[in-house]
Amino acid sequence: MLEEIVDRLEAGGGLGKDELAALLLSDDCAGIDYLKRRARYAADCIYGKNIYIRGLIEFTSYCRNNCYYCGIRCGNAKAQRYRLTQEQIMECCKSGYALGFRTFVLQGGEDEFFTEKRICSIVYGIKSQFPDCAVTLSIGEKSRSNYQAYFGAGADRYLLRHETANQEHYERLHPKELCLENRKKCLYDLKEIGYQVGAGFMVGSPFQTFDTIYEDLQFIRELEPHMVGIGPFIPHKDTPFANACAGTLEMTLRLLSIIRLMHPRVLLPATTALGTIHPMGRELGIKAGANVVMPNLSPVEVREKYQLYNNKICMGNEAAEGLRNLRNRMTEIGYQIVTDRGDFRRE
Repeated sequence: MLEEIVDRLEAGGGLGKDELAALLLSDDCAGIDYLKRRARYAADCIYGKNIYIRGLIEFTSYCRNNCYYCGIRCGNAKAQRYRLTQEQIMECCKSGYALGFRTFVLQGGEDEFFTEKRICSIVYGIKSQFPDCAVTLSIGEKSRSNYQAYFGAGADRYLLRHETANQEHYERLHPKELCLENRKKCLYDLKEIGYQVGAGFMVGSPFQTFDTIYEDLQFIRELEPHMVGIGPFIPHKDTPFANACAGTLEMTLRLLSIIRLMHPRVLLPATTALGTIHPMGRELGIKAGANVVMPNLSPVEVREKYQLYNNKICMGNEAAEGLRNLRNRMTEIGYQIVTDRGDFRRE
C-alpha cells in the first residue's frame, strides 16, 4: 500500500489527504523505509552525493513582530538583543570563505534599524569582496520595492517561511497585524523579481492538523519554490506556547521525503532544529532526502542570544568551526560536503 503511494508520488502523481495521512501515520516500517530511500535516490539523481553548506550569520535579534512561537518576538522582554555591524558581518564572511563556504545566509528579525540602504550596503559589500559567492537573505516581509533593491544590490536568494497555508491556523500563530495573504504575496513578488525563493513551515506547530499540512504541501506545489525549509516546532520558554508539545523527528523526516519526491530538484536543508531534537538529526535528514546544511558563522559571543526556541544548538558540529567533524560525519553516511554555491538546478 505505502509503496504504491510512494511510486505514484515519485512519478509525479498527486497526493490526496488520505494518502498523506497514510504516509504520516503508518507504522509500516518497511513502507516508510521505502519512502525515505526513494526520496534519497531522487536527490542523488540530480545532486549526486553532494551536500551544500550555507554559512549562517544571525545578524540581529531585534524584531518588530510578536509571533507567538518565536523567542525573539518583540514582546519577549527577556530576549537578549544585539546587532552586528557591517564590519562584523564582513569578518564572518571572510572567516567563512576561508573555511569553504560559498553561500552566506543573513538571517535576523524584522529589525527596522536595518533600512533598505543598510541592507543593500551589506549585500553589495559581500558581493564585491566575494563575487563567487551567493547571498541569501532571511529578514521577513518587506515591500516589493525593498526586495527589488536588495536584488539589485546582488542578493541571490530569499528565505521566507510561510509557516502555514491555512488562514485560521496562521491567525492562531501570529498577531492580527500579520496576515497570510501578505506573506504569500511577498513570496510571489520575490519569485517574479528573480530570486531563488524558499518557503517552509514548522512540523508539529500548535494547532497544526493533517488538513493544514495538506494545504502546506498544496501551496508548495503551486508556488514551486527553489528551497523548502521545514523543521520540527520547538517551544520557547518565554512565549505563549512555552508548554506546547514539540514536533517529532519522525514526522519531520517523512515530510522531508514527501517534499523531495514532490519536487525532486528542490534545495532541502537538514535544519538546525532537526539537529537540536536529535544528535543524529542532520544525518537522518540527509538520508531522508535533504541536501543542505547551515553551520553557524555568527560571532561566538552572540550565538546563544539568537534563541528562536529552547536549547537551540549553535556550537560543536552546528558551528562553522566544527566543519571538519561535520564533513567526516557526512562522509560516514556516504556523502560529501562541497565548496560550491549550491544553486537550484533547473531542468
